[in-house]
Amino acid sequence: MPLTRRTFLAGSGALALPFLLASCGFVQTAPAERRQGTLTFTTWGTDAELAGFRSAIAAFEAANEGSTVELNAVPYEQMFTNIDAQLQAGNPPDIFRVPYYTFGAYAGRGQLLDLKPLLSADRQSQFTPQAWAAVQNGDGTFGLPHHTDTSAILVNLDMFRQAGIDPSEIPTSADEAWTWDQLDALGARLRAGLPADRWPWAYNWQGNGVTRWLSLLFQSDGAFLESDQKTPAIDSDAAREAVEFSSSFFSKNYVPANNTIASSSYAAESWFSQSVAMVWSGAFQIPDAEQTADFEWTATFAPRNARAGSDFGGNALVATANTQQPELAAAFLEFVTNADPMRDFCRAASLLPTRTDLLTDDLTFDVRPDLGPVFAGQASLVQPQDVAQVASPSMSAIIPVLKEQLDLAFTGAQDAATTVTNLQSGIGAATGG
Repeated sequence: MPLTRRTFLAGSGALALPFLLASCGFVQTAPAERRQGTLTFTTWGTDAELAGFRSAIAAFEAANEGSTVELNAVPYEQMFTNIDAQLQAGNPPDIFRVPYYTFGAYAGRGQLLDLKPLLSADRQSQFTPQAWAAVQNGDGTFGLPHHTDTSAILVNLDMFRQAGIDPSEIPTSADEAWTWDQLDALGARLRAGLPADRWPWAYNWQGNGVTRWLSLLFQSDGAFLESDQKTPAIDSDAAREAVEFSSSFFSKNYVPANNTIASSSYAAESWFSQSVAMVWSGAFQIPDAEQTADFEWTATFAPRNARAGSDFGGNALVATANTQQPELAAAFLEFVTNADPMRDFCRAASLLPTRTDLLTDDLTFDVRPDLGPVFAGQASLVQPQDVAQVASPSMSAIIPVLKEQLDLAFTGAQDAATTVTNLQSGIGAATGG
């Protein structure tokens, strides 16, 4: 079956996360007179994403006379430091954007508005099951899923040619994706053919993006949690293989020394500056790449080992628990995730939708539509059991364990066996499992 955006999202409809969704029980959205006032909305975003939000805000304000949404755009690296401080001080924005893997921490601390009594009766049915499950906590619905994304590989074709590698060797289908052995051989060729101050690739695991390392674990057919989302399962040969493989990126000089998880520089920066020939990246980078990259480039599929594996990324939109205008906040969140705004946002920002009614729409990216099938095909490789683990309520506590132990392995401070042992005990402590 061809790997398309439709097959990915339709296939993921069978996702069985280890908890049941509550029945709807929703009421209709608030009447117009209760959808007036001013909301504050804090987010980060690419230029295309911010343009999409501004367009949706303008349309919402036009459709709801007397309503205003004030957009506050901040750098991603400041986003959650600011949000956490504002929540602590009691003056957070009414609305903010949050990755699915950190959503549970905010909902679990009672910091988000339960939208369930405020949403339209049919709202749940409009989203894919796994996207809807990603914004549930206990019996409440604490956000709306805005989009998803996954990581493929962006390739600088000029640097490939400089290293004597013909671009025709780049896989054009998921079935042809490089195996780990083939990627390692490619790394050796790039390393030999590039100047000493240029590298084969960079991996996008910086900061909380450490969850993208888990794709390598999944490619080795490994797991870090059992199906109860609590018991650690990372003490395995598959995990040791994944740690050894990713550590070899550093020992073989395939990545810049600062491509660690703790780095303050994101992997994409080294690709845009032509310091590396390839970078693991989400589709959201496509508009910026097309606008600013002064070299020929394309995208291809992430590698495979025992099987294919990829990350389930993207973000939800949430309202804070102490917003003074819950009805207006719910109305705005519903409006932004309606079909037309979501379709327009995803097309312009090169992201994948979360609505079931967009599955029949052959969505194409406004920029480099030829690359849409690559990212849709990559997303189709996401496995339900992998998503279920990352959806663990303890994920925010697991992330620091992954950061610390993997960086020790990458810098050569500990071997793979020790790293996996420490991950097993650290994850157990984080989950109480």
